[in-house]
Amino acid sequence: MNGNSGSQKVSKAEQHFLIEGMQGDMAEVQLGKLAQQKGQSEDVKQFGQMLEQDHSQHLQQAQQEAQQLGINAPQQVNAKQKAVYERMSKLTGPQFDKQFTKHEVQDHKKDIAEYQKQAKSNGPLAQFAQQTVPVLQKHLQAAEAAENKGAMTGSKPAK
Repeated sequence: MNGNSGSQKVSKAEQHFLIEGMQGDMAEVQLGKLAQQKGQSEDVKQFGQMLEQDHSQHLQQAQQEAQQLGINAPQQVNAKQKAVYERMSKLTGPQFDKQFTKHEVQDHKKDIAEYQKQAKSNGPLAQFAQQTVPVLQKHLQAAEAAENKGAMTGSKPAK
């Protein structure tokens, strides 16, 4: 059964997981770049840089997986990710930092759960998912740290 990877049958769920993952990577690269431009705090800028680098790397790995499994890689982000980017690109200063870090915390929590689930499967993407989880956890910690720091610095609560 475990011959070359070209003959592995990929389930619809695995295809979906990989395509969504690649779109997620593309979205994070775009948001990472945006954070480096618009971020007010140094933490947000550095976090943006980490996102851009790590998700660019991950996207390349995901594209290789897709190629080996005969899955067509998506060329762009989905509509929801596009909408998030549009919304973020209109924000500035502390407002950007706050919304960006909040989004990244939620997004990475969701991604970690999906990758952990995939890692437990016996499918062709289990190992790939397993290797991804620690990187996503590192991002979540960085996002939470930036979010908490932002909450503690003099950003006044909106009345």
